[in-house]
Amino acid sequence: MSIRFIKGNRGFTLLEALISFLILSIGMLGIASLQAFSLKAGKTSVYNSVALMKTDELLESMRVNPSATALAMYETASAGAGTDKSCSTSTCDEQELAQDDIFWWKKNLTAGLPGAATASVVLDTTGAAAAASKMTEVTVTVNWKERHTSDTGNTTGVAKSHTTTAFICNEIPC
Repeated sequence: MSIRFIKGNRGFTLLEALISFLILSIGMLGIASLQAFSLKAGKTSVYNSVALMKTDELLESMRVNPSATALAMYETASAGAGTDKSCSTSTCDEQELAQDDIFWWKKNLTAGLPGAATASVVLDTTGAAAAASKMTEVTVTVNWKERHTSDTGNTTGVAKSHTTTAFICNEIPC
């Protein structure tokens, strides 16, 4: 009787193995898609961190060179690419230093972010804080595009942006 039981179940173990392999395959495909999503989210996080650090870097450069004319030059120079004034090897006035800071900052910014990253500096000297003290409100905005592949397979750029606003004392004492 036991021989008949074994003969009647022939191939059943193979069927179980195939079904379990199918279930395992579906699970592995799910894990692979999660891995791809995780890598994309990690890259976005890196770009956000670069934008944040570069914005803080420019604000610190502005705090070192805080005169009203220098801050105005930071705003003007940010509309273009800035100018390499070689201030690290020669003596520069405050406006030349602002142009040099913007030049090197934008060069490093485009190296750290994808595509054609852009940035702007906007000053607001008319606010209540500016009227009550010698503070200038500075807004630094960094824009970039990340590559994104849609469900249809088209690769497009997704616009990303980071904006920081800070107050910089433009006269001593504040």
